[in-house]
Amino acid sequence: MTNGGPWGSGGGDDREPPRRPGPRRPNDTAPIPEIDQIVKKGTEQLRVLMGGRGGNGRPGGGGRDDGPAFTLGTLAIGAAALAAVWAWTSFYTVQQNERSIELMFGKYYATGNPGLNFAPWPVVSKVVIPVTDERTTEVGTGRARPISSSESSDGIFSSGRSADFVTDSGLMLTRDQNIVDVSYQIVWNVSDPSKFLFNLADPEDTIRAVSESAMRDIIARSELAPILNRDRGTIASDLRTAVQATLDSYAAGINIVRVNFNRADPPREVIDSFRDVQAAQQERDKLEKEADAYANQVTAGARGQAAQLVQQAEAYRASVVNDAQGQAARFTSVYEEYRKAPDVTKRRMFYETMSTTLGGVNKVVIDGQSGTVPYLPLDQLRPVQTTNGGTN
Repeated sequence: MTNGGPWGSGGGDDREPPRRPGPRRPNDTAPIPEIDQIVKKGTEQLRVLMGGRGGNGRPGGGGRDDGPAFTLGTLAIGAAALAAVWAWTSFYTVQQNERSIELMFGKYYATGNPGLNFAPWPVVSKVVIPVTDERTTEVGTGRARPISSSESSDGIFSSGRSADFVTDSGLMLTRDQNIVDVSYQIVWNVSDPSKFLFNLADPEDTIRAVSESAMRDIIARSELAPILNRDRGTIASDLRTAVQATLDSYAAGINIVRVNFNRADPPREVIDSFRDVQAAQQERDKLEKEADAYANQVTAGARGQAAQLVQQAEAYRASVVNDAQGQAARFTSVYEEYRKAPDVTKRRMFYETMSTTLGGVNKVVIDGQSGTVPYLPLDQLRPVQTTNGGTN
């Protein structure tokens, strides 16, 4: 076979006949026939594109080459193409919701921010991680889920099958020895991409295990009734704080955004009876509230009446005191006038007293010294009352 330059043999009769497709024999060191043909064909086309000549002295011919296949221009083009490919693999873009971790020979090198970043390949590689996207881990759904690698490695589930499943149960024991079935969601995102990438092998299972442990601790310190009624918000807040503290101690690089407390019910086997008990307790609470409202109404009315009586007594006391003070002031003023003119004051007091005493009495006053006739029709001298209340 005649060599036609650095890219191998040229065209013409010197080519080897094509081999039958098939796998390579154990003692055969030659490449697979199809690959060999593809490589030769690509080499020939590359020589033509870069200005080389074929085997017949013409571009793409089948004869032997007369000189070197490459010139300085073709080498420059090849170098530029390699540089473009290298730049294409080294420059990358990070979106606003992402961060990149750059690794130099598998070791942490730098963190890439949103925008255009540079990681010289193959010395530096990159891993792009969404950081602001909210991810959800559900616990206590009651659905079957695959066994995680950590659970299978711990020997908790050892059936030996490759597709083992376990039911995600939310049954937990309360402080008053009752069982409650809870379901909740942990909504989280990535706060530190480097810690998230290197410190956690399975973030989803880690969050599930930490949140379930924290929830069992909170439920074990609580009673059933508050869990079902009024303490869901408090439990969700305490769970978020406990999970975040545990993940921070692990240097997990995870931020717990919120906890959605979806369900807190008794077990399915006793839920009907429990609802009857809850209905009876609600009716009892309703009656107690109605009794309290009636008691408050009666008490408020009694207090209002007491206040009214107190105010009436105060008004009567003030009236009596003022009247006594007025009479005392009048007596003082009369006494002052009496000191100035005793006779006149006596006569005026006599007239006022007689007017007050005899003012409403039917009477006839006769002066015996005026010479009046002893008999007079005295009844006719009195004023006669008419039917309409007037006098004639």
